[in-house]
Parts: sequence; structure tokens; C-alpha cells
Amino acid sequence: MAERRDDTKTAFVTGGSAGIGAAIATALAAEGYGVIINGRRPEEDVSGLLRYLNEKGNKCYYVRGDISEASCRDQLVEKIREDYGRLSVLVNNAGVTTKNRKDMLDLTEEEIIDLLRVNLVSPFLLSSALSPLMKNSETPSYIVNISSISAYTASTNRADYCISKAGMSMMTKLFADRLASDNIRVFEVRPGIIKTGMTENVSDKYDRLIDDGLLPIGRWGEPEDVARAVMGIVLGYHPYSTGSVIDVDGGFHIRRL
Repeated sequence: MAERRDDTKTAFVTGGSAGIGAAIATALAAEGYGVIINGRRPEEDVSGLLRYLNEKGNKCYYVRGDISEASCRDQLVEKIREDYGRLSVLVNNAGVTTKNRKDMLDLTEEEIIDLLRVNLVSPFLLSSALSPLMKNSETPSYIVNISSISAYTASTNRADYCISKAGMSMMTKLFADRLASDNIRVFEVRPGIIKTGMTENVSDKYDRLIDDGLLPIGRWGEPEDVARAVMGIVLGYHPYSTGSVIDVDGGFHIRRL
């Protein structure tokens, strides 16, 4: 068992091995957080990121596993409890997109349930399991849910994904209400079109839409844009807010004519 470090600011980032999650983990480590990241990639694929995180912050770990499995969630919660005793920040970032974009009427029960288990059920259960390690601290702790503009933007060929992100929006409000008295603040960060592996296969489509004026800020978002929004929350720049949505979408939410 590692020596417990109760004086260390600690953060847990799901899906932290690449893309938005890796950018968030890097920003947290740079602020001195001990960071646990989780993902499904082999450990050797994450060694470079982990080495960089340890150079920036306190002791950082990678725990490989699928958070949609109860045994993985239990392992992660126990490791945080044993190594740190408490948790300062939980970032529910892990998510999957629709495997095969197709007519929503053709989605199978298995496809819907598998995606919801990763994108909605797992962050709900992790937030519930970890909140006892976050409450009653002298300074607020934070749960940050990384959702998507798909929470309110209909894509009929990605219905299961849209539903999962809409559910995460309500989950944010529910946890914000339930945990406010425990000094835990809960936020939703809602990215737009971000250049990651998840959008790589549709980059031509979004290049055209952006060139045609889809966004007031006419460029792709970067993972670091999302990370900066998260840091604005956990550094305490919103002291009188909880349950709030922060849009990181180039102005997409304006919904202009």
C-alpha cells in the first residue's frame, strides 16, 4: 500500500489517457494535483503521458480498466481511498460514441444499453461512490461532468449518444442539489466540435461546416480549451455557482439565424 497523502490535492479523471481527458489531467498536474487517470489503453501506450504528469505534479497513477464494469469502479474507489484518503476533484470524462452511425430506428437494445452504461450509468455510480471521500472539507471539492453539445442537439444517427449526454445534464443538476450541503460543487462542461480521436473520422464534414460559418469562433476546439474551462472551476473562480453549464463550443450554443 502506498503511503497516504492527505495533504495532497487529488484528482481522478476518467478517460484520462488521451484527448480531452489527457489535457485535463495535464492541467491538473501542472497545478500540483496528484492525478489518477483511467482508460482502456495498454499501460505502455500511456507511459509517456504518465511520465510527463509525474514531472509536473505530485504522484500520478494510471489504472487500466473499463469503468462500465463494477469491479473496475470498485478498484478505483479503493485505490483512491487507500492512497489518498480523500478526493478533491472528480472529472467524469470517459465516454464512447455511437459504434455504427445509423437510423435511430435500427438501434438494438444491446447497443443502447452498452453506450448508456459507459456514458451515463458509470459516471452516476462513480459520483455516488466517491462523494463520501469529497465531502465536508474546508474548501469545496468538485465534480465536473464532460458532456457535449449533443445534450441538446439532435443527431438521429447518434440517438443513443445524444440521450446519454442529455441525461448527464440532468445528472449534474441532481448531484449539485444533493451534494451542495457537503461542500461539493458540481458542474457540466459542454464541449462542441473538439479535435480528438472521436471526431477524426468526421473531420471533413466539420471542416466544411466550420468553413461555412457554423461557429461564431470559426475554428475547431482543442482539448486544451476544455481543460482550461475545467481549471477555471477547480481553482475556485465560480465560488457562488453549482449545477452550472460552461459551454466550450466556439459559440455554437447561440443558435443564430
